[in-house]
Amino acid sequence: MKSIYSVYQLNTYIHNMFGEDILLSDVSVSGEISNLKYHSSGHIYFTLKDSQSAVSCAIFRSSASKLSKPLKDGDKIIATGSVNNYIPNGSITFNVTSVKAQGVGELTVKFEELKNKLKEQGLFDQEFKQPIPKFPKTVGIVTAPTGAAIRDIISVSKRRNPYISLVLYPAIVQGADAVPSIVAGINALEAYGVDVIIVGRGGGSIEDLWAFNEEEVAYAIFQSTIPIISAVGHEIDFTIADFVADMRAATPSAAAELAVPDIVSVINDIDKLDKRLNQAILNKLDLNKSKVKVLEAKLDKVSPENSLKNKKLLIENYEKRLDYLMKNSIANQRHRLDKLSERLKGVSPLERLSQGMAYVTDINGLRISGVANLNANDELKVIMKDGIATVSVKSVQKETYDGQ
Repeated sequence: MKSIYSVYQLNTYIHNMFGEDILLSDVSVSGEISNLKYHSSGHIYFTLKDSQSAVSCAIFRSSASKLSKPLKDGDKIIATGSVNNYIPNGSITFNVTSVKAQGVGELTVKFEELKNKLKEQGLFDQEFKQPIPKFPKTVGIVTAPTGAAIRDIISVSKRRNPYISLVLYPAIVQGADAVPSIVAGINALEAYGVDVIIVGRGGGSIEDLWAFNEEEVAYAIFQSTIPIISAVGHEIDFTIADFVADMRAATPSAAAELAVPDIVSVINDIDKLDKRLNQAILNKLDLNKSKVKVLEAKLDKVSPENSLKNKKLLIENYEKRLDYLMKNSIANQRHRLDKLSERLKGVSPLERLSQGMAYVTDINGLRISGVANLNANDELKVIMKDGIATVSVKSVQKETYDGQ
């Protein structure tokens, strides 16, 4: 009867076979590095490949610390180590203990040649880059209908703006049919009239991503009238599509962040702008009110009505001042007149008559100031305070009168 073994027994048997094979315990293999990953544990994992086959490789921390320089995708190396299988899952791994550089891989050379060619043609020039719309209504997506890339894009888009429309073109993104499928997707979404297109896929080896390094895809991206965001692989992965696209995103999730505006942030920005606008309007109104007050003040100065008012006030002031001056002048003149009256009163003939003096004239009324022209028997008039007496001169006698 044929023996029946467990999976564990089978994998253990294979493991022991590898261990006993002298050739596989110390072998050197030439190939190109792809899908390189540096683990946090210090181990290094990658695929070593040639044009016909590939093998999974691991460099454990003790050997990785002895490498003369970091490894990178596209390096062509000679790896030395042992082949073994991992009993828990039966996977075959080439455990590399040392690495010797052999040159640059064929795909890396092909990548650099196409990159330089398209750069010389101007496909990477900034002047041809189209701006990504700030508020798109429809976002087109060229990627595989299944997988992490489309799930991430949908998740991020709906979180940022659940009202945006997503249009998926289910493209083939790996293998021989990938290039025409990607090109057809770009053309179809352009004809549909989306606002922006995301072209990409999830991570993988350089071979997995190679469709985005093909010339036909590069020209389709460059010739698109719709802005395109390239989102191929992981953050460390760069493809020709990234250089040609209007914007490069490190991952599909990052592409959704760039293409779809955050509705909450947009609403907050609108509120801020609304407040700023209202404040600007209030400030403008206050400024115009101040200007109006200044203009009103200037207008008041030159308006006929205010000019008449000012002149009326000026006339009233002049009238008050003239009235004051006239009253003051009259008072002064009256005071002066009183003084003159008193002085005049002192020399008045009537005043003298009232004091007992008389005023003498000849019979014709001519004043007699002395006896020089008088003769005996001349008739005189003697004017006193209470009447006139006519007298006859009895004799004339000259004497000097000293006023006593």
